[in-house]
Amino acid sequence: MMYPEVRLRRLRRTPALRRMARETRLTADAFIAPYFVVPGTKVRKPIPVMPGVDHLSTDVLVEEARRLKDLGVPGILLFGLPETKDAKGSSAWDEKGPVPSALRALKEADLGLALFADVCLCEYTDHGHCGVLEHGEVANDASVALLAKAALAYAKAGADVIAPSDMMDGRIGAIRETLDEGGYTDRAILSYAAKYASGFYGPFREAAGSAPKEGDRRGYQMDPANAREAMREIEQDLNEGADAIMVKPALAYLDIIRDARERVEAPIAAYNVSGEYSMVKAAAAQGMIDEPRIVLEILTAIRRAGADWILTYHAADAARWIAEGRTP
Repeated sequence: MMYPEVRLRRLRRTPALRRMARETRLTADAFIAPYFVVPGTKVRKPIPVMPGVDHLSTDVLVEEARRLKDLGVPGILLFGLPETKDAKGSSAWDEKGPVPSALRALKEADLGLALFADVCLCEYTDHGHCGVLEHGEVANDASVALLAKAALAYAKAGADVIAPSDMMDGRIGAIRETLDEGGYTDRAILSYAAKYASGFYGPFREAAGSAPKEGDRRGYQMDPANAREAMREIEQDLNEGADAIMVKPALAYLDIIRDARERVEAPIAAYNVSGEYSMVKAAAAQGMIDEPRIVLEILTAIRRAGADWILTYHAADAARWIAEGRTP
């Protein structure tokens, strides 16, 4: 019997050899943990559709952020749930709103974390769309002006990175100009450049109370069938001044992450979104899967596709599992 001269199994034989031959390294340094911030104090309200994720008041958030830092996770992303909503989403730029208040508290705590602020109007408008409505349609340019206003408010409050997720045309250039004119030339922009109109956002929309009351977001978020268009969006946002770009969601769009990695040198983030998270939690609760193994396999796949940063609700657990030496 003839045997192959090269036996690829040789480097899989022991845990030490597998560790040495591993091509993709998953570490907590890649993680950004999203949080939902609400008004009040001592608030920790579980989100039923996202087990393990809570609505947090600023004081509780600071304690959570401290624990996250101890686990080695370097960044957090904030979403705000305001007390009041209106047609323009004016609570988005209220200096006393949940996100600016949380940013100031986190800066005062001096935890050394990178603070990312999501910029969108969907959590703040009474109609649930990501911009203002004119004649029943989301008005691009009018929305961009308000998004820039919110971005400036977050920069003033202490955000290190502004992360626009609205998908309006031209918002990166407008935000960059507003930040620069306001004296915040040192604040980075992470653009949700390729954000798809996805069914994977369902749990988030319930958690944030941001589902549109009428219509949907297909008119401004990307068609899931399109890949070349994503490269145009990414190129445009980088040309307008984005420092890093994001692909959202992650799992169904690993090809987009890979295409972007082959084309751009800027950092690439990928959002392991709420639907992806909740499906894993639901399967684990039924005993169908090994949760740590599946989570680490998913996050490794996102890294392998080319993402530098991963936004994930699994961040704390995954960091703990990695520290324990677990692998996919």
